[in-house]
Amino acid sequence: MTFTLIFIAITVLVSIAAFNNRDLINKLILYPRIMSRPAEYYRLLSSGFIHADWNHLIFNMFTLYFFGRNAEYVLGEFFPQSAGIVFCVLYLSAIVISSLPSMIKHRDNSHYAALGASGGVSAILFFTIYYFPWAGIQIYFIPIGIPAIIYGVLYSAYSFYMAKKGNDNVGHDAHLGGGIYGFIFAFLVDPTHGRMFLEQITHPVFH
Repeated sequence: MTFTLIFIAITVLVSIAAFNNRDLINKLILYPRIMSRPAEYYRLLSSGFIHADWNHLIFNMFTLYFFGRNAEYVLGEFFPQSAGIVFCVLYLSAIVISSLPSMIKHRDNSHYAALGASGGVSAILFFTIYYFPWAGIQIYFIPIGIPAIIYGVLYSAYSFYMAKKGNDNVGHDAHLGGGIYGFIFAFLVDPTHGRMFLEQITHPVFH
């Protein structure tokens, strides 16, 4: 079993358990107002394993499934003996780092709370786009593959719209932060690929 599937399984199980358990949600959710003590910093990570509803969960896990496998493949090329460890570092650190701006921005807002794997998923998405911008993503109700970079733009647009709408507890703001982090992580793994990425963007090859 890949680490992508392991993270999906854990996230699905914890999210389902939290759907009807308000106490569990309160224990895991990102709630900046009470995070002034280091003892509460675990929420930066734990909030990435619960979701607002089935649509939120499915959307994130669908994206993680398709792009996580590609990210693991890329890391396997660079780190044959430790690709799984590096993948875990990428995904888990992305959840934490992408949650930090919200924690700082809303530290005095008693009405703000956020949850979801958005930051980690977005990092995996854009990490993969860095290497395979025109790879086709098959969605069951669309007969042709959607290029990864187009999917990334749509994913970001949806996140931006929902963040502006601001009527749920989903960490939509984390999408952009996670995406930037995923790009930086990919660049650090292989800085020489930056020129190739620009070449691929300007000369599309669909596959």
